[in-house]
Amino acid sequence: MDIHKIEIDTFAQRAEGMYQRLASLYNNSPDIINLPSDRLPQTFMELGHASEIVKIATEELYQQNEEIAQLRDLAETESQRYRELFELAPDAYLVTDNLGIIQEANRAAAHMLNLSQHYLVGKPIANYVALEDRHRFRSLLKQLEECGDKAMELVLGFLKRNGDVFDAAITVAVACNRQGQPTQARWLIRDISEQQAFLRDRQCKPAELASVNHDCNHVENRLLHKYCKGETIPLNPSAIWYVSQGMVKLSTLCETGEEVLIGLAGEGMVFGSSLTSLHIYQATAMSDTELSSISLAEIATSQTLSHTLLPKINRRLKQTEAFLAVVGRRRVEDRINYLLQLLKQEIGQKVAQGIRFSVRLTHEELASACCTTRVTITRLMGKLQKQGKISFDSKNHIIIKDL
Repeated sequence: MDIHKIEIDTFAQRAEGMYQRLASLYNNSPDIINLPSDRLPQTFMELGHASEIVKIATEELYQQNEEIAQLRDLAETESQRYRELFELAPDAYLVTDNLGIIQEANRAAAHMLNLSQHYLVGKPIANYVALEDRHRFRSLLKQLEECGDKAMELVLGFLKRNGDVFDAAITVAVACNRQGQPTQARWLIRDISEQQAFLRDRQCKPAELASVNHDCNHVENRLLHKYCKGETIPLNPSAIWYVSQGMVKLSTLCETGEEVLIGLAGEGMVFGSSLTSLHIYQATAMSDTELSSISLAEIATSQTLSHTLLPKINRRLKQTEAFLAVVGRRRVEDRINYLLQLLKQEIGQKVAQGIRFSVRLTHEELASACCTTRVTITRLMGKLQKQGKISFDSKNHIIIKDL
């Protein structure tokens, strides 16, 4: 029986005993029993009210105790349900503290590493990472402190109990406390050795490769990371980002500390710090954006994935060269005209009034791409607007009419 139920029953019994003794005392007082109620001693009146309050409180305690018991049973049922989901998950799942010490391990993880669940608890997860990948893994642990609630992905070599190494696709997410400080990391680990071996051994012909790309969708069918407009996107040197939806601004800083626009990555494009030699390289979401992370190790070992990404990387490089060509023009008027034509191709959408840019670009951003001042861009954009060559919609998106 519930200890709280026993305590309430005891309290109720004592309250009922007090109520009965008070009634007996009242009934056995012949001197006052026939007096009008307004002349009863104040003490009897107050005791009567108090006993009624105690009786009502007892009933409320019973009701609250029943509600608490129901909530506790519901919580226990949900806890058991999630415990079963954790234990019986088909993929390996580990929970660690923010230092990488394993706190929980499900059955699949124990089976994958050929170790008991009890043995895994309390061990550093780094112990089961292949020696050649531990430096990258430690870098990942440091990045987890800064990534907030965003999941990260990469491919690492993992060790089994007998020393065998297998390729593992890792997805890790951080749990934070109310102060935003990381407290736990949740690791989803998949053994992809067979897939990797198949891709390494298979020599696809171009026609076969196109079919594989179409059927498998190696790039598109991945975990999505969502970023809001204006949010800075973290850059992992061991991975590249694939844009599934939205627009990303790529920029650097010049010697004066001013931002320089060097590219825009839209749907179907890739970007990452590994694709540039710039020391300062920043990616910012220009709209609500969805990205997929692809590790360089996975690209290196997957012929199919490499062929899929090659034209996307090529497109990104061509755009970079086009942005460089903007600043090569001597007259500022020519630079802005060339830039607007470039943006028309990259982010233009056909509307009734002309070609509308899918995202809003400020005069400051246009000026940074043209290597000039915001004041100059404002003057030139005003001139183009008066000439009827450009206009703006209700959200200040540029509409190209005729350049």
